[in-house]
Amino acid sequence: MKAIAHFAIGEMDELGRMDSPVHRLDARAKAVVTFVFIGVVMSFPRHAIAPLTPFLLYPVALVSLGRIPVRFLARKLLLAAPFALAVGLFNPLLDRQPVMAIGPLAISGGWVSFGSLLFRFLLTVGAALALVACTGMNRLGAALERLGVPRVFVVQLLFLYRYLFVVSDQAVKMKRSAELRSSGRPLRLRVYGAMVGHLLLRSMDRAGRVYRAMVARGFDGEVRVLRPSAFRWPDAVFVAGCLLLFVSARVWNLAEGFGRLLTGRVL
Repeated sequence: MKAIAHFAIGEMDELGRMDSPVHRLDARAKAVVTFVFIGVVMSFPRHAIAPLTPFLLYPVALVSLGRIPVRFLARKLLLAAPFALAVGLFNPLLDRQPVMAIGPLAISGGWVSFGSLLFRFLLTVGAALALVACTGMNRLGAALERLGVPRVFVVQLLFLYRYLFVVSDQAVKMKRSAELRSSGRPLRLRVYGAMVGHLLLRSMDRAGRVYRAMVARGFDGEVRVLRPSAFRWPDAVFVAGCLLLFVSARVWNLAEGFGRLLTGRVL
């Protein structure tokens, strides 16, 4: 089913169970570094593009060392890309003041900020997806709880992740059923409204049955993992190295410095 293929919950879980240098790192270390990475990337001015380029090293390193298929992450990014496009779509119309020129072509601040927004989207969402793919959602949830995140939030996040494909499957079945009953005619808007209402009722009923089944099996709200990890010296080196890179790239324009160094050598 197309909806299930888009979410690919099972494939993400399989990636999280792989064995690689990144997978063996403590989940808390990867979570802290990724959160700091996202915060630093979002702290740049709205017209910044070139200063953000050194931050590509982090998600690229996670994907490469973790042996995560690039096509898999690309599909996820494309699925979420319309939201980023919708956020920055009007930037070129609202900010028409030229801020740079490429030959005779003047580039307005709106286009630059739009490009910066898309680049930040690529960096932050790519890093978050790589984190989940290199950790697994269960280990990541346990790490968040050990970092002090409220247990109720962690449990809700895991439930949302785990049962999103169930709701998607139910929606696909309802849509197919309505299309078969319409004899090939396009569905009207009110039909979709009724389907959303029925989907909500069925989801609530499914949630109640799932909760009762989990309680009957001894669920107490605690996130458990089969192989709890310990924070070791490679994790400390990973955190320190990444934070040093992020702070250096935020304080200094490493891309500009590298360009000047390369130009000086060429000259």
